[in-house]
Amino acid sequence: MLATSLSNFNNNTEHLPEPVQKKAAIMQPYFFPYIAYFQLISAVDVFVIYDNIKYTKKGWINRNRILQEGRDQLISLPLKNASDSLDVVERALADSFDAKKMLNQIRAAYLHAPYFAQVYPLLESILNNPERNLFEFLHQSVVKICAYLNISTNIIISSSLAIDHELKGQDKVLAICQVLGASDYVNAIGGQDLYSREDFSSCNIALHFIQSELRIYKQFGAEFVPWLSIIDLMMFNSDDDISDYLKNGYTLL
Repeated sequence: MLATSLSNFNNNTEHLPEPVQKKAAIMQPYFFPYIAYFQLISAVDVFVIYDNIKYTKKGWINRNRILQEGRDQLISLPLKNASDSLDVVERALADSFDAKKMLNQIRAAYLHAPYFAQVYPLLESILNNPERNLFEFLHQSVVKICAYLNISTNIIISSSLAIDHELKGQDKVLAICQVLGASDYVNAIGGQDLYSREDFSSCNIALHFIQSELRIYKQFGAEFVPWLSIIDLMMFNSDDDISDYLKNGYTLL
């Protein structure tokens, strides 16, 4: 498997890498995100994961899609009722969350996938985590998946950085890049309308956008369902194929 031991993953959060010039990316946490999320992490030297960012309903923070009987099916982490104004780090999983039930759903969906036996222990390790703080649960899952995929990028929690956390949007991103000493900032392709290359350039930071290439792989013989959770990709692809997708399956614009 891509990582020799799930219990020995290297959690490098809170330690900045040595080089002064580095590529950085910033993203909110997601639940079993799709391949492009991990391509973004793999493409940079330091990845900042937001904890002090507002939770958004009907996004991908606490849900994602798997393949079930040839169709996409949502899996979701239920949350305790709370104000919509709270940050991700202030939200918690509901008492009704049943890890065993979700694992059984995943098992039923992927039992006959070629890499089920290899991947399922990772999912057990993630979903059986007793942590109930939403951010901590997601943060630990991202770190474990990165370790499993041999992604060594340094992962830092946003609130640990010495910036003005009242800043918003591009101003906050620039502040984070500057405190990290980043020479390049890489953002998901969907953020092209949010940032100005000129503003980044004026701060001596090059702005890039990552565009993931769609690779069709064999699922269970039915019509291919694209952009599912990383769970699906890992269940149907070899270590070598996943490594190649992480390294070569995208374009930096």
